[in-house]
Amino acid sequence: MTKKGQALSVLMVSTLAFTVCFMVWMMFGVIGIPIKKTLGLNATEFGLLTATPVLTGSLIRVPLGIWTDKYGGRIVMALLMAATVPAIWLMSYATLYWHFLVIGLFVGLAGGSFSVGTPYVARWFPKSQQGFAMGIYGAGNSGAAVNKFLAPALVVAFGWTLVPQVYAGIMLGTVVLFWFFSHSDPAHLVPSHTRFSDQLKSLKDPRVLKYCQYYSIVFGGYVALSLWMVQYYVGEFGLDIRAAAVLAACFSLPGGVLRAVGGWMSDKWGAHSVTWWVLWVSWVCLFLLSYPQFDFTVATVNGPKTFHIGLNVYLFTALMFILGIAFAFGKASVFKYISDDYPTNIGTISGIVGLAGGLGGFVLPIMFGALLDLTGIRSSAFMLMYGVVWVSLIWMFWTEVRGRELMGHNAKPFAL
Repeated sequence: MTKKGQALSVLMVSTLAFTVCFMVWMMFGVIGIPIKKTLGLNATEFGLLTATPVLTGSLIRVPLGIWTDKYGGRIVMALLMAATVPAIWLMSYATLYWHFLVIGLFVGLAGGSFSVGTPYVARWFPKSQQGFAMGIYGAGNSGAAVNKFLAPALVVAFGWTLVPQVYAGIMLGTVVLFWFFSHSDPAHLVPSHTRFSDQLKSLKDPRVLKYCQYYSIVFGGYVALSLWMVQYYVGEFGLDIRAAAVLAACFSLPGGVLRAVGGWMSDKWGAHSVTWWVLWVSWVCLFLLSYPQFDFTVATVNGPKTFHIGLNVYLFTALMFILGIAFAFGKASVFKYISDDYPTNIGTISGIVGLAGGLGGFVLPIMFGALLDLTGIRSSAFMLMYGVVWVSLIWMFWTEVRGRELMGHNAKPFAL
C-alpha cells in the first residue's frame, strides 16, 4: 500500500475507533436517566454520575499523548480500547450508586482516545492538511449523537442493562478492525532520549494555558451538554426519553460531524479568525438560552396584564443546533493552533489541552446539577457557560486582538 493509502486507512479506521470510544464515554447521558429514577438521585448526584467517566478520560490524556509520541498511536489506541471492554460489560451488573461511580472510572478510559488519535492521524498528513485531517478524526465526537439514537431504543425495548453489553461487543469488534487496518511509521515517533519532564515543560507556556481555556468551553461544554441535554428536555419540556434523545442529537450531531469543516476553515483562514467568531456566536446563543421561563405582570389602562417569556422546544433546539455547529468549528480551530505552534510536540500539547477540555466536561455537569438543586432554574446551566465564554473572549481580546490594526493598509485579514 502506498504512503497516501496508508494515511487514508489510518484516518478512516481511527475516526471509527474514536466514534465508538466517544459513544461509550457518553453512555451515562442516556442510561443515567433510568438509573437516576431507580436510585432516587438528586440533580447533583446525577451530574456526578454522568461526569465520572469524563474524569478518567481527562486525566489519562496527558500520559496517553506522551506515550503516543514515544510508542506510536497504533499500539496505544488498540491497548486502550481493549482495556475498556471488561468495565463496559460489568456496568450492566451494577446495582448501587458507588458501583456505577467506580466502574464508570474505568469505562472513562475510552475518553482518552482523543489525545492518542490526534497526533497519530496528524503525522500522516502534510502541515497544510493537518487541520482538515484532525477535523475528520475529531468528527468522532458524533459518537455522542450515535449514543442518543442507539441507547434509547435499547432502553425502551430491553431495559438499560442491555446497553453496556451491546457497547462492549461493539468496542471489541472495533479493536479487531482497528488493528488490521491501521499502520505504523517509526519516523513519527519522538526520539527515545526525550524525557517525560522535557515534554511537560510546555505547561509553562502561556499560549498552552490559553488554548486550554478555549478548549474547556468548545469541548468541555460540548461534552457537558451532550450528557445533560436528554434529561433537560425530559424535565423542561416533558418529553419521553426517545423524543428527548432525538432532539438532543440536534446539538451532538453537528457538534461532532462538522468538526472536519472547522478544520478546513482553520487551514484556509487561520485558527485565530475561526476561534474568534466561534466564541462570539457561542456568546449570543448562550445569552438567549440562559433566560428561564418566566411570567411578568404589567399594569395597563385596562388593568393588570400577564405576559409569558421563554423559549419553546423549537426555538430552544434551533439555538442548540447553532451552538453545536459553533463548538464543532471551535474544537477544530483550537487544535489547528496546536499543530501550527507545536509541530514536533503535538501529542504532549494535545494531551494537555485535551485534559483541560475533558476536565471542563467533568466539572460542568456537576455544577449544572448543583446550580439546579440550589436555584431550581434549569437554564442556570447556560448562565454558567455564558460566563465561561466571557472569560475566553476577554482573554483572547487582550492577548491576540488588542494589538492588531483592524482597519487601514496594514490590517491583516481577519474575517471569514
